[in-house]
Amino acid sequence: MRAFIVTFGFLAVLSSCKKEVVVPENTMKADVILLASDSLGGRQTGSKFELKAASFIAKRFEDLGLTPKGNANTYLQTFSFKPKTDPHQEITYTESGGDSITTGTNVIGFLDNKADKTIVIGAHYDHLGLGGEGSLHREGSAIHNGADDNASGTAIMMHLAKRLQGKHTQNNYLFMAFSGEEMGLLGSNFFVKNSTIPIESINYMINMDMVGRLKNENTLAVYGVGTSPVFNQTVNATNTNFKLIIEESGVGPSDHTSFYLSDIPVLHFFTGQHEDYHKPGDDAEKLNYEGMKMIADYIEAIIKDLDDNGKLAFRKTKNESQDVPRFKVALGVVPDYLFDGKGMRIDGVSEDKPAQKAGLQKGDVVIQLGDSTVVDMMSYMRALSIFEEGDATKVVVNRNGEQIEAEIKF
Repeated sequence: MRAFIVTFGFLAVLSSCKKEVVVPENTMKADVILLASDSLGGRQTGSKFELKAASFIAKRFEDLGLTPKGNANTYLQTFSFKPKTDPHQEITYTESGGDSITTGTNVIGFLDNKADKTIVIGAHYDHLGLGGEGSLHREGSAIHNGADDNASGTAIMMHLAKRLQGKHTQNNYLFMAFSGEEMGLLGSNFFVKNSTIPIESINYMINMDMVGRLKNENTLAVYGVGTSPVFNQTVNATNTNFKLIIEESGVGPSDHTSFYLSDIPVLHFFTGQHEDYHKPGDDAEKLNYEGMKMIADYIEAIIKDLDDNGKLAFRKTKNESQDVPRFKVALGVVPDYLFDGKGMRIDGVSEDKPAQKAGLQKGDVVIQLGDSTVVDMMSYMRALSIFEEGDATKVVVNRNGEQIEAEIKF
């Protein structure tokens, strides 16, 4: 009930705002509370709830004085597609209309500094609605509010849209809230093929997806560092708060991939997965808002450092996803992707899965699976890929310095 009152009040204030309103410097928490409220129904692509979220973001862009860069002099860029019925099928865009057609909506605002180059700052705002494909919730339909995934990134994006006005002006800024990410990066893919600014003017792209749960050790993953020769030095030189996990590849499961595949340098920020990922429990009260402000500070420091670098050179990177083995079984854990020690640390254990039945716990570090030694995420995946349903094997974990062996039945 309290969340409803906060949301209703916030919407009422917005609806009464005039164009000259000054949006407070830091509204990130209020933005997440609104976007991740039950009243927005999980923001599923093509739903009335996603349109409500899009209207809120567009109103914020208008209040900030951003120029509309969607369709027909609006902030909205729509795209239509026929949802896939086969999980291996690729979605293709189509004309709007028809009972089986879904329409998603990107929200795009432009900050014009009269420069010849533009930085794209983006985050997807869609989520899973009541669950369905992609949900890890097994107890029936429920609203998946997606506070971390990805109201967190959307809130930081809007925060930067306020904060960057009149600053670091050697580039323009295009702020984008993407739709269709959960269905396969549809909104960002559509944009790069139908860009509302000259695609060659895009200097680089910054993406934020699941940036709301910075942990006590301040570990932050930054992907795409290899996509321009200057990124590695800048990302490290401007860092004052984080234990960084650096990945060079420009390919990953979020919207920066669409820009990388169009030969645009990218940086993607991520604070790690957790037990509430793609579940109804991903709620606003669980986010680290001070951590989100730290990430916003860091992104601005990177932008400032690169401001006088001109057009950044693009560099192809190895696509690590091509090396990922295919699995026939699952252990039933959420890996800690930000763990940089020896082994694979478990960040969550799923109910009624092999890991839970074997007594594995959150915080355990898998160091052996079957006959294979596990030293990192890739070696864990290779070890897991050899097993089939019905197989049994041993697993060895490090639990608070003690090695514990258990039997796993897949």
